[in-house]
Amino acid sequence: MGKSKISLFTEEQNELAAMAKALAHPARIAILEYLLKKGTCVCGDIVEKLPLSQSTVSQHLKAMKEAGIIKGEVEGVNRCYCINIEKYSKWISNIRSMFQCC
Repeated sequence: MGKSKISLFTEEQNELAAMAKALAHPARIAILEYLLKKGTCVCGDIVEKLPLSQSTVSQHLKAMKEAGIIKGEVEGVNRCYCINIEKYSKWISNIRSMFQCC
């Protein structure tokens, strides 16, 4: 397999691509919308709001957490998730900047 070409692009371009990839599923968009709407950390409610199994939701949450879109903490037997505001704000700013030329 060939060498990765990500080093040819800026840090912002690579970060924006990673965030876009992490959100490239309708379930993840639904999770993001739900967390933004709630405006607070959510424990367990996410599974109830989606027509998916708990394990599938967990996989989506894991991908979003790895990309830094959300934060997750363990509280007893529950995992609580919320938006990583710093990362999310930077991502939104980068998207806006990208489209200002148009």
